[in-house]
Amino acid sequence: MPADRHAEDLAFLGRFTPIHQLKSADGAVVAVAPAYQGRVMTSGLDGPGGASFGWLNRRFIEAGRTATAFDNYGGEDRFWLGPEGGQFSVFFAAGDPQDLAHWQTPEGFNQGSFAVDSADTQAVRMHKDFAVTNASETRFDCHVERTIRLLDRPQVHRNLRQAIPAAVRLVAFETDNVLTNASDKPWTRQGGLLSLWTLGQFKPLRRGKVIVPFKSGSNKELGPKATTDYFGPIPPDRCQVKDDHLLFACDGQFRGKIGVSPARAKDVLGSFDPEANVLTLAQFNLPPDAARKPYVNSLWEKQKRPFAGDAINSYNDGPPPGGGEMLGGFYELETSSPAAELAPGQSLRHVHRTIHLSGPCEALADLAHPLLGTDLKSI
Repeated sequence: MPADRHAEDLAFLGRFTPIHQLKSADGAVVAVAPAYQGRVMTSGLDGPGGASFGWLNRRFIEAGRTATAFDNYGGEDRFWLGPEGGQFSVFFAAGDPQDLAHWQTPEGFNQGSFAVDSADTQAVRMHKDFAVTNASETRFDCHVERTIRLLDRPQVHRNLRQAIPAAVRLVAFETDNVLTNASDKPWTRQGGLLSLWTLGQFKPLRRGKVIVPFKSGSNKELGPKATTDYFGPIPPDRCQVKDDHLLFACDGQFRGKIGVSPARAKDVLGSFDPEANVLTLAQFNLPPDAARKPYVNSLWEKQKRPFAGDAINSYNDGPPPGGGEMLGGFYELETSSPAAELAPGQSLRHVHRTIHLSGPCEALADLAHPLLGTDLKSI
């Protein structure tokens, strides 16, 4: 089980920023930080005295810095926009090399608070207005609404389409993110498009794995099973691509990223900690016709196919090439919306759910196999 207790994380966070808590009668707790761009910082399933699942960048938070290349506070769910790389990137300026030295998270979702519209023990509703400009010098005026909701056991059952065994305890929440074109011009492929991008940071797992199921079939029909070379090749002991799923090491010791296209993706991915018997799932509203929709490409290069990107990603942190400081030693589960081809006033919605389940390995394995396509006991 993660070493930090939820109460300890709350006490730490409370020294630096206001925290709003979502709570259930059975001990589920979720901590939201509006001032940290509306992040969900951490959650727990056994009340304040229980384990805390989110990775917190304590050193960065204590330093009180801002306006860095990435104001990385940590957190189980943060709001970003894609694409990260390519000629339509919003993380690189026009003409700059696309490397770590020139990478910059846009100010609109790197700094400053989300304004709270309403809050109670079950949900927090927030919004923010900002503009971003991509590497092709197209400007996007954005209005973002972000609602974070606590989910109960029946809701998790309905969303996963799987019964949750009585022996399994859980905490679950969703972030409902809506992006609106707030300008007076349409967003078109010619100038580049944005996508809603949700990323969760978690404590590294010494023996655990990220598990990403995908549709089996020929590469000719569906394309490659996965992209595994975002930041260079990943050693085979760290990433095994099977017929219908992949396993990806998430120990925070080797910098790598994987992705699965919308033609292959299913609406769920996860990770398993065999030392604590904790299964974490990320589920999202993958469109039924996702394979026919444009998805932004985030590869750090000029792209021949800028709308042939991924619906699902996972990142494992580690030392950057040539040495230097790591981002923090975490791993991420990430999901993205289709590209936002929006007329003025039109909106796009992306819902991302995070579910932590704790219980006997046998019960978790029975739950995970139909969702993730693998036997947890083998991990």
